[in-house]
Amino acid sequence: MTQVTVQFRKAKIEDVEAVVRILSTSRLEYLPYAKSPHSPDQDQRWASGKLIPTGGVLIAQLDGEDVGVLATSVSRDIGWIDQLYLAPGYIGLGIGTKLLNYALESLPRPIRLWTFQENDRAIGFYQHHGFKAIKYTNGESNDEKCPDILFEYH
Repeated sequence: MTQVTVQFRKAKIEDVEAVVRILSTSRLEYLPYAKSPHSPDQDQRWASGKLIPTGGVLIAQLDGEDVGVLATSVSRDIGWIDQLYLAPGYIGLGIGTKLLNYALESLPRPIRLWTFQENDRAIGFYQHHGFKAIKYTNGESNDEKCPDILFEYH
């Protein structure tokens, strides 16, 4: 794996287009089975009205280009990785690991996240970093209606 120098910065409202672009292009490329029920306008409103204002959104930059998004939160003393996406073409460079390590260093334990059961790449990534599957669902509770897995890290 080639290691690269990545800079992190907290996302601001002005970053909404970059955040939505990374989330949507990554999902289209890597999760074609998980069609979003939301329009691009709805995604923009969600990112600018809910996601970014939480203050838990980090953007990864490589050579000045926005290439990754990490969104974290804390609920009932549980740390959550709500989003961890890389722009297409940037997987395998260590950027995802650096974003994950940031989350592991900054969130309280346990740390949880959801991923789709079909997302073999993400499943392998999280298991490699010590996450354990604790619950499987049929997807009825997520927007995409895709079976998913709840992972936890201690």
